[in-house]
Amino acid sequence: MSERTTCVIVGGGPAGMVLGLLLARGGVEVTVLEKHSDFLRDFRGDTVHPTTLQLLDELGLGERFARLPHTRVDEISFPKDGGGQLVFVDLKRLRVKHPYIAMVPQWDLLDLLAIAGRDEPRFTLRMNAEVTSVLRDGDAVVGVRYRDRTGAGEETEIRADLTVAADGRWSAVRAAAGLAPRETPVPFDAWWLRLPRRPEDEIASLRPNAGAGQLAVAIPREGYFQIAYFALKGIDAQLRAAGIERFRERIAECLPVLADRVDQLASMDDVKHLDIRLNRSPARQAAAVSRGRTSFCVAAQVASARIADPRGPAGGSVVVIPCMCRVIRHVN
Repeated sequence: MSERTTCVIVGGGPAGMVLGLLLARGGVEVTVLEKHSDFLRDFRGDTVHPTTLQLLDELGLGERFARLPHTRVDEISFPKDGGGQLVFVDLKRLRVKHPYIAMVPQWDLLDLLAIAGRDEPRFTLRMNAEVTSVLRDGDAVVGVRYRDRTGAGEETEIRADLTVAADGRWSAVRAAAGLAPRETPVPFDAWWLRLPRRPEDEIASLRPNAGAGQLAVAIPREGYFQIAYFALKGIDAQLRAAGIERFRERIAECLPVLADRVDQLASMDDVKHLDIRLNRSPARQAAAVSRGRTSFCVAAQVASARIADPRGPAGGSVVVIPCMCRVIRHVN
């Protein structure tokens, strides 16, 4: 079976969904392909920064977003020797409408964008659509082939004037197109976990806390803290071999204010390892598969990092803006 659209976007994350909505509202026919049946993946980029909050306002989605359950963070601080806190980032000083970071589950944001997309006649979202390969006309990428994961695995070709890879750091489309990413070494990995949050817990700031060769950040969420624990890359097997009791001690060392609840971690199965990678495909590689009339663009180059940076959270906001700029450049 074969289909035709103006722009096909592979990946229904923040980059793909915002880009699709923007193009559809600009009169471009867009199809977004998402391989999963829903957006319910945990430990994703759940920070929405002031610039993205402004973008949501401009899209007419600000009020609907504000109704989503979320918490707000207006500063990032570090503990000082001898007590007290050193404010590293004070968002309250920004002269913007939303001087804070909104902490919202990414699936809620994506559901909001999907609902907005339904109101656009030129926007199509296909769930359970797993891309298996790219289509070529000579050296140019002219679309993709995808498989329907809900039935017998029937494959469909969708041809497009513009093909956008927004399928993350392990981009299947990027690999199929022969775009080798340029890797930047990252010396640390992250381990994600949850701990209970109590009503009396302070939630107005993010406070990274460091120990010997390790660092942890407690991110306030509705009813719990999402903990990002950072340590040297390549030690996941070592951490798991040491067992959950030693890992609880590590978290307590970094976050002593949460030491009284680390026993809520039942086993290392509650700890999810994130292999942090920072890579991007050089622009000249994308140009090599453009051939003038048909463009190929890797939109999620920044998304490939998926970093919860100890200097400040990097979530969907960091993905969206570079994505917009690259596509506008290619379309023009």
